[in-house]
Amino acid sequence: MSTSDKHLHNPTFEWRFLHPRFWGVWCIVFLSFLLAFVPFRIRDKFACKLAKLVIKRKASSLKRARLNLAQCFSEKTPEEREAILLSSIEVGLQFCLAYGELLVRSEKYKKSRDAVFGGEHLFPLIEKGENIISLTPHCWSIDYTGSMLASRGVTITTIMRPQRNPVFDWFMHKQRTQYGRGMVYPRDASIKPFLKSVKEGCLGYYLPDEDHGAQQSVFVPFFDAEKATLKGLGKLTKLTNAKVVPMFQAYNAQSGKYELHIFPALENFPTGDETQDAIVMNKALEDMIGSCPEQYMWILNILRTRPDGSRLY
Repeated sequence: MSTSDKHLHNPTFEWRFLHPRFWGVWCIVFLSFLLAFVPFRIRDKFACKLAKLVIKRKASSLKRARLNLAQCFSEKTPEEREAILLSSIEVGLQFCLAYGELLVRSEKYKKSRDAVFGGEHLFPLIEKGENIISLTPHCWSIDYTGSMLASRGVTITTIMRPQRNPVFDWFMHKQRTQYGRGMVYPRDASIKPFLKSVKEGCLGYYLPDEDHGAQQSVFVPFFDAEKATLKGLGKLTKLTNAKVVPMFQAYNAQSGKYELHIFPALENFPTGDETQDAIVMNKALEDMIGSCPEQYMWILNILRTRPDGSRLY
């Protein structure tokens, strides 16, 4: 086992998962398998109806999403922001109800459900042996497009927060590594294993849009807000000699396709200045998210830390 392998997040099945306290979770898992065989148009229509009920709930995640949208789109009316939130919930539920497809449907079926745009910005770089870090926002269909790349022979490495529920954690990890081309590291493993795997030729799946606190960040614009933004992408790029390729995932309910949009690698990056690197990174994220804001997970902690030290939520 290499040094990197010691840090891998690799949950396995445990007999304790069959304890009655996990039966509710297993019901959800088996339901997702059944829903995987329901025609997507029927499933999607149900998701849209369900979203209209969900948006009426007084949940902390919805409160957080409304605050995020109000900060980021201050010039939009409350009605316009609420429309974005409803559409985002619809996309999120459409993806969640389809999640079982990733494990139980055939490769032929899954390939009929995906589409890649801008592959010329990525695959030639891989063929040339270039080190690559993707700049990827937290969109709802992120797991589908990660599997899409893995099914095309791309070995992906990423850092993530393990799920609190061990059954869900095992189930989701099994999906993410089903092609044997996924290297997942927990956040507490430090950045070093991730860097090592990028140097070894893995595509670094980098999602820097959450708020990780002022200590690791600089405050730079993100839409209309000032966001605590991770300042390390330039350093990661320099240490790995990697090109940064922006990628955006979207679910197209009209076509029933999971779309991966790949954009040209960032030019003249890193700039040599942490703050300027963060500005360039956020601008790239803005351009992608702004084109289809309903695809983004507005429920996340993206603006928790404020420049004056207060907490938005």
